[in-house]
Amino acid sequence: MTGMSAILSERTPAAVLWDMDGTLIDSEPLWLDAELAMLRRYGIELTDEVRDGLVGSGLRAAAGVFQRLGVPLSTEEIIAEWTAGVIAGLRAAGPQWRPGAVELLRSLAEAGIPSALVTMAVREIADAVLALLPEGASFVASIAGDEVSREKPDPEPYLLGAGLLDVPIEECLALEDSGSGLRAAFASGAVAIGIPNLVDLTGVPAHELWDSLADVDADRLSQRFRAHAGPRSETTPQTETGDLA
Repeated sequence: MTGMSAILSERTPAAVLWDMDGTLIDSEPLWLDAELAMLRRYGIELTDEVRDGLVGSGLRAAAGVFQRLGVPLSTEEIIAEWTAGVIAGLRAAGPQWRPGAVELLRSLAEAGIPSALVTMAVREIADAVLALLPEGASFVASIAGDEVSREKPDPEPYLLGAGLLDVPIEECLALEDSGSGLRAAFASGAVAIGIPNLVDLTGVPAHELWDSLADVDADRLSQRFRAHAGPRSETTPQTETGDLA
């Protein structure tokens, strides 16, 4: 294989940008426990509609929802209580990784494709999860929710994630499980893949929807990236990766 066809077949993402809650780790039940405990204390019911809207939401936006429901706490107090509850749950139950997530992280690392974490959880929670990753599964960089000025569904978190790795966002592939996160990834210009967990992603802008990350490796992921990525300009930085085609 020679010429342009060989270049296209060897093209891989410059980076893979990962959501955390519900995509990397099954931590959404821990968030729900913390949220329900707070609402019960003030005699407030959590409807299915509000619950689904909270999945993948930025914490400042979610705290605003709770305040409108009648929680008499500041944004900082709400987020601090949620953070403490989620970290306590992680320590008590241990990490529950989403199917295929750890294996894909390892495959990407072996292929020389960097991964960055782009989460709306605060830095304290992000670091707690990162510290639990098993050997061979790692992130080169991470962005937390308290480090952005505009939360998902704004594309800013994903643009910052690509910026940390000094790669064009158009050369990245993003993995998300929520509607707000998938909208952010798609709007950023990344190839956006949705992996539904607690909410239906039908109708949300995306390049593809997958049932799970099980049996997905760097080769398969690169194939799907090539199917959707636009043409690469001659000035676009290249990443050093093996031939995964």
